[in-house]
Amino acid sequence: QVHLVESGGGSVQAGGSLRLSCAASGYTYSSTCMGWFRQAPGKEREGVAAIDSDGSTRYRDSVKGRFTASQDKAKNTFYLLMTSVKPEDSAVYYCAVRPRYCRGGYLLPASEYNYWGQGTQVTVSS
Repeated sequence: QVHLVESGGGSVQAGGSLRLSCAASGYTYSSTCMGWFRQAPGKEREGVAAIDSDGSTRYRDSVKGRFTASQDKAKNTFYLLMTSVKPEDSAVYYCAVRPRYCRGGYLLPASEYNYWGQGTQVTVSS
């Protein structure tokens, strides 16, 4: 049973930083794609970043240069470092995993991921 647990969300002022974590357990796939998504009230869930198990990353245009996806394979934990945050970054953030590589240089839709965490709220105040 694959289990993903996000943490690190909270309230931060615009321009500040926050690091989200996603602790993964219950799988031993050698090739994985870990995605970060967010969903604001009244909006669709959107991809923010993704990282392959080989370390390659992809980002949504609006977060490029501000967000960084990384992983600690020894801890089976994935991270999303959010810097220079903006009020429009406010949302519930989810991590998700698919047991194969991300495809191409773009973000995959939510339907391509097999397992999801419960989400963590990020609120950015101006």
